[in-house]
Amino acid sequence: MDARYDRPETDAFTRTYWDAAAAGRLLLRRCASCARTHHYPREFCPHCWSESVAWEPASGRATLYTWSVVHRNDLAPFKDRTPYVAAVVDLAEGPRLMTEIVDCTYGELRAGADLVAVFPDGVPKFRPVRWGGRSE
Repeated sequence: MDARYDRPETDAFTRTYWDAAAAGRLLLRRCASCARTHHYPREFCPHCWSESVAWEPASGRATLYTWSVVHRNDLAPFKDRTPYVAAVVDLAEGPRLMTEIVDCTYGELRAGADLVAVFPDGVPKFRPVRWGGRSE
């Protein structure tokens, strides 16, 4: 079997995150000491180093920070999905997340665009929020 590079290995700590994603929900970690959220999931706060952190539902809203259209990637399964949009988004709760943008044309992408989380195959990705009679 070929190695897959599009999904991390789930362990006992991250299982909560991936189970929520499989159910269409995005979770973040919030620190009880400094009240800041962070992502990627850690067992301590990267801001104040407190271990008093817990899972919290995220809104699923984000803004597009930057992106790149990937036309070539030889790693499985990406080579079968090119071109695709690799992106960095700013979550409404504060943390920055690396992700993929889906369900849009490349011409629709603009820095600062409003995005909403979607969960194809249980993996958090984002698509543009559309107004003016189009679906959100």
